[in-house]
Amino acid sequence: MKYLGITRRRRFSSLQAQQLPPIRSLIFLIPTALVVLAIQQYTRVAPQIDVPAVQREIGIALPDHKSVVLEDAYRLFGRLPFEPDPLVQTEAGSSSLDVGTLPTDETAVVGTEAGNSWVHVTVAPGDNLSLIFSRLKLSSTDLHQIVSLGKATAPLKDLRPGQILRFRLNDASIAEMVLELDQLNSLNVVREDSGFAARVDSIEPDIKVTAATTTITQSLFVDGQKVGLSDAVIMKLIDIFGWDIDFALDLQPNDHFSVIYEEVYKGQQLVKQDRILAAEFVNQGKRMRAVLYTGADGRSSYYSDKGEAMHKTFLRTPVKFTRISSGFTLARRHPILNTIRAHRGVDYAAPTGTPVRATADGKILAVGSGAGYGNLVEIRHGDSYSTLYGHLSRFARGIKRGSFVNQGQIIGYVGQTGLATGPHLHYEFRINGIHRDPLKVVLPRLPIEKRYMADFRERSAPLLNQLDFLVAKQDNSHTTYVAQLDSTKYLQAADSNSPN
Repeated sequence: MKYLGITRRRRFSSLQAQQLPPIRSLIFLIPTALVVLAIQQYTRVAPQIDVPAVQREIGIALPDHKSVVLEDAYRLFGRLPFEPDPLVQTEAGSSSLDVGTLPTDETAVVGTEAGNSWVHVTVAPGDNLSLIFSRLKLSSTDLHQIVSLGKATAPLKDLRPGQILRFRLNDASIAEMVLELDQLNSLNVVREDSGFAARVDSIEPDIKVTAATTTITQSLFVDGQKVGLSDAVIMKLIDIFGWDIDFALDLQPNDHFSVIYEEVYKGQQLVKQDRILAAEFVNQGKRMRAVLYTGADGRSSYYSDKGEAMHKTFLRTPVKFTRISSGFTLARRHPILNTIRAHRGVDYAAPTGTPVRATADGKILAVGSGAGYGNLVEIRHGDSYSTLYGHLSRFARGIKRGSFVNQGQIIGYVGQTGLATGPHLHYEFRINGIHRDPLKVVLPRLPIEKRYMADFRERSAPLLNQLDFLVAKQDNSHTTYVAQLDSTKYLQAADSNSPN
């Protein structure tokens, strides 16, 4: 170091200067850490609270109390950190239930019967039946017997946070267990002499019919909610008129609608808003009406006031495509055969494996390989219409000749089998065996069968008359209007059986 001109004294002074800042920081941190530890120690000390007074306030029953817990005090207030484990004593039973070991934010003893205690458990995130049984100190043998009942107790294997489980305990064993499936249905598991038995109990709801009308000033959802419509009813309204109105682009200020719908009640409590029985929508001056009608086969559909189906019989396209690679033409040079020939369909380019859907209800005429078509499905729709889907990579499960398919059902997947240069769907539309351009053909609305038309007019009349009344209210005042109707009258119009 001396050759660099640095003496030992200067080198020692340099080291001291480098070490001083860390030492100063350490001197500052030590008292800070001591202060933090003191604060933490202070917060661990239980506050001086009048324990008996607090216990009386929230109704906690201690061992020397003769009363039983009747309120969900733990769920509301939680246990105090210094509180002793309470025992809930039954009035007629010799045993007691130790609820001190239970998570107090989700479990509560709510009452007793002779020799029985009812315990309510709210399912927490990550919970399952085994964990709940373990917390309640219930028999694992009972757990195995209950879950082994099969399909009847399947909901117990898929518990959801927030669901309520109720246990009726007799001498610390299960006498009955109830799981609320929804507001109208519950799963009951009861101990019998031969073991456990399960059943689903349902409450018969009250159905009320409500009518509402309003003018669109902001948006369909905002104005619909102003007259009390749920999102589900508004979405159903969109579904009914969605074939005639583009709700994203076509709505205008001062468009208005009227709707007659069901409300489901459990006693005085509204459970949900259900079916739309009839509706009218006026869009840019065009008036459209729809009425729910149940046919002889029990299937319900919406029809216009003239008896025509609101949903068009055919979807315009059978696949979500990226582009149309070839249109309908009577003279096209084939990309593989290099000859001029008719192309009596439309080619939709899409990735291999894209689902292909039936454009209408129908019966499958053919499934298999069809020369240039490759893998194909042909469907007949009624007496006059048929469609063909070609170049499929594979068929959907269950698709076979003679089977019936519904509109929108997946029948296969896009491919490039047969004479194809790339993955696409070849789609043909035929009327009485004659090919028509799928992009230009007027899609039909099938009317109600003639033999049912008189019945439709008779049953839809009360609903259409009520729509007339709502429209008059709207036209006269330009305000919202909501009212409950005669449920018996309007439900009979929508649900009575059609003549054979």
